[in-house]
Amino acid sequence: MSTQLPDVWRHLVDDAAIFPPGDSPRPDAVGAYTSRREQWYADLVGSFVVTDVKIPDVGAPALPLSIVVTGGAGAIAGAARLAVKSGNLVAGLEIALRDLDDLAGNARRVVAAVDALRAEGGLDEEVPVYVELPHQDTGHAWLAAADEVSGAELRLKFRTGGLEADAFPHARTLAAWIDAALDRETPFKCTAGLHNAVRHTGADARDHPVDRHGFLNVLLATRVAFDGAGRDDVVGLLEQRDHEALLGLWRDQGDDAMARARRWFTSFGSCSVTEPLDDLIALGLLEAPR
Repeated sequence: MSTQLPDVWRHLVDDAAIFPPGDSPRPDAVGAYTSRREQWYADLVGSFVVTDVKIPDVGAPALPLSIVVTGGAGAIAGAARLAVKSGNLVAGLEIALRDLDDLAGNARRVVAAVDALRAEGGLDEEVPVYVELPHQDTGHAWLAAADEVSGAELRLKFRTGGLEADAFPHARTLAAWIDAALDRETPFKCTAGLHNAVRHTGADARDHPVDRHGFLNVLLATRVAFDGAGRDDVVGLLEQRDHEALLGLWRDQGDDAMARARRWFTSFGSCSVTEPLDDLIALGLLEAPR
């Protein structure tokens, strides 16, 4: 039987089980998502993440879908319509900017497509749209695109990992992304690499060592950055590997303040739900019923 989790953990994880490196078969992933609704930690999980081309394969109706649009801005409307036609709920849309020569122009095209879709009634106003900016430092072009996204009241999406070591941004780069989002009062989500709560060294798909970000680090970094912490302090927090140090800062901040940080760091996509859950239990931040 599901229970009400504290607000700070509600819908923190979007279920991306069918994406690498999990690559769960679609029937298994849908079955696990559906059966999880009866578990005590059901509220930890938000939407089911799927690409637009895979919507017909979902099968089970009435799933809240976060749809990753694989085409350009022109594919947004079709993705939303396909989800509705399949009987599922559009919980969110996600689209990456790919025109590296004109990021701001690419962002404007996405904004125009979303505005047109909302105007015709094809997408409710409250459905979030996340725009993924490229994995690079926050130069003029990157920031100009972020301005377009925030000006249209869309949201940002940051890629925090992947199959290769170079898909994991440096802590200073991630700190700059968070700072840019907060400067614009723009919520963001993360995708890939945040299976575990605390930063650690792991391996990529080629067994190369890689420093992996922790979702607890990111949440705490978001909180202190919002409070005005300097960039070096935010970077240091993203790089912190000491569990007790992180828990001490959590206690200093307080549960209510940390829950408010979720207004900005809304969620992260993960091909695993059990790993984040197990870490929260091990850290004493969640307690499984006996």
